[in-house]
Amino acid sequence: MLTMRDKEIIANINKFRVMDRDSVSELHFANLKQPVTAANAVLLRLLRDGHIQRSTSFVPYVYFSADNRVKKNSAKIGHWLAILDVYKQMRRHGAVQSFTVEPKLGAKGEVEPDIYATFRKTSFYIEVQRTQYSEKVMNAKLKRYIELYSSHPFRHLIIITDIQYKIPKDIPFRVFQASSFDDFMSLFNAKTSISISGSDGIKVVVR
Repeated sequence: MLTMRDKEIIANINKFRVMDRDSVSELHFANLKQPVTAANAVLLRLLRDGHIQRSTSFVPYVYFSADNRVKKNSAKIGHWLAILDVYKQMRRHGAVQSFTVEPKLGAKGEVEPDIYATFRKTSFYIEVQRTQYSEKVMNAKLKRYIELYSSHPFRHLIIITDIQYKIPKDIPFRVFQASSFDDFMSLFNAKTSISISGSDGIKVVVR
């Protein structure tokens, strides 16, 4: 019989598409003295009982849902793990009210965010860029967000990237660029006072 923790682990694996052992340990066993050992034991049991799948192509191993059809060495896995890392960083900084992976907002070819999240009562679309985009590709992506804004206004877009892209000045929403969510928070901690709460969203006051 599955325990409540088992069900929560399976639900998160389904939500994030893939989870590595250390992330399962952090999110579900952090209150134990030996979280990694406990995570290993539970994941092995769930694997043996057919509730999840595993790939040994990564270290630590990564786990998928029971009905997963993604290749066990797919390049997409690294992208999903990067999205998972954003979630882990976000929850260390405060309450995460919602976190949707790759929300479907329209037909193929329309904007396809990596994340839609509500953090400290403020909503964000988040792009996780693990490769460098050309200026043309990035502008096309931003254009799709502008089209989304025209029908469903929103306030904030965060781009997780090691590359600083040139952002057009006439974009009707705030665009932040940072190498990680931790760095996004550090940006404000170092240079500004920040309030991320309430319907007014982000308020930045320069010190």
